[in-house]
Amino acid sequence: MGLWVRCNLAVLLLNIIAIELAKVHRCLGECDLFQGSWARDPSYPLYNSTTCPFIEKEFDCQKNGRPDRDYLQYSWQPTGCNLERFDGVGFLKKFKGKKIMFVGDSLVRDQWQSLTCLFYNARPNLKYTLKRSGMISTFTIKGYGVKVMLDRNVFLVDIIKESKGRILKLDSIEDGKNWRGMDMLIFNTWHWWGYRGAHQPWDYIQAGDQVVKDMDRTAAFEKALGTWGNWVDTNIDPSKTRVFFQGISPNHYRGSEWNERGANKCQGQTTPLSGSKYPGALPPAVAVVRRALSKIKKPVTLLDITSLSQLRKDGHPSIYGNSGGRGLDCTHWCVAGVPDTWNQILFQLISHEK
Repeated sequence: MGLWVRCNLAVLLLNIIAIELAKVHRCLGECDLFQGSWARDPSYPLYNSTTCPFIEKEFDCQKNGRPDRDYLQYSWQPTGCNLERFDGVGFLKKFKGKKIMFVGDSLVRDQWQSLTCLFYNARPNLKYTLKRSGMISTFTIKGYGVKVMLDRNVFLVDIIKESKGRILKLDSIEDGKNWRGMDMLIFNTWHWWGYRGAHQPWDYIQAGDQVVKDMDRTAAFEKALGTWGNWVDTNIDPSKTRVFFQGISPNHYRGSEWNERGANKCQGQTTPLSGSKYPGALPPAVAVVRRALSKIKKPVTLLDITSLSQLRKDGHPSIYGNSGGRGLDCTHWCVAGVPDTWNQILFQLISHEK
């Protein structure tokens, strides 16, 4: 056999080995679905938002008059592997007769809203009910018996009204009684921890026996996550319930963070940043979340959405949100839009589980 033939056979063999190793790495979960870049993709969005009849006003950018659609036509491309296309029917079959609950603030509501639309568009004439009782909304898909629920609890820990006033209790999770019996839980919190003045929904903070007017908000956030982590360790049976933490959803109010100092926050942004690296730093809350999750003994999966969402300066409602042009929302996300990718990743993480 000639040298040229042997060399080509060797190259072919190495390529086959590389492909098989890549498959093994994917099977072992070594592909990081949260690192990659956005690519223009005419097959997106995953659904037409005008066919989802219950998108909440603050997320319904198309209905609110957003003139461009470019932000809808990007797909997430992880480095070194593929993100599977969302399979709504497959998801519903896997969770037939089961209950999924999102718990947290308006950013997890963004993701819940996206998932309900993905399910609604999974097949023609899907029958459903959508009800709200107190702070809990329940989207039920008939025929599959799947319930997709939302508990609007922005701090995870409790706010209790007492004679002294409204007290944010960093050591208390009475609301946890609503989270038991779920087959999958997706939590988040952070957005409300920095609010002050009229937007602050509490008057005092209590940690143990100490009640204070205020304290370092990041420290309070970390204390609350510790309380939540203890709740998970005490109440979750991993053989029955899969637990996720959404991670920190970034905002885009400072153009200097993506090297566009003249930008008016996120207004007028129609395309993502190219490449896989965001020029700005990660929000400090990311480190707090990672530290808190590392202390939990029961398995909790971080939906590490921060970096991939930082690249999407174009995905926010901007002036096409709930304020009707009177405000500039660079915090929440349009639906359809970026939260659909969060749910694609969620689906891929659970789709191959037994």
